Amino acid sequence: MAKKLYVGNLSYNTTEDGLRNLFAGFGSVASAKIIFDRETGNSKGFGFIEMSTEEEANAAIAGTNGREFEGRQLRVNEAMDKPRRDRGVGYGNSW
Repeated sequence: MAKKLYVGNLSYNTTEDGLRNLFAGFGSVASAKIIFDRETGNSKGFGFIEMSTEEEANAAIAGTNGREFEGRQLRVNEAMDKPRRDRGVGYGNSW
């Protein structure tokens, strides 16, 4: 089963292909995504990698967390699910 990883402290010049190539050394990369600001189009300095198996994900964390990449020391760990936002009254709540 695929495992999603958070990759933080990326250089603002890092590309998704560059990120994919870095993690490909640890196994099969199912996806690579860098997060960009909607208004400016600039990188926010973090992204996500999805490795094909949990074993590959663990190897990728061990091999890249704290490693320097494009002049920045990476922070890599298992991605957590985004918390669900409460939309408040009027968005399907039955009061």
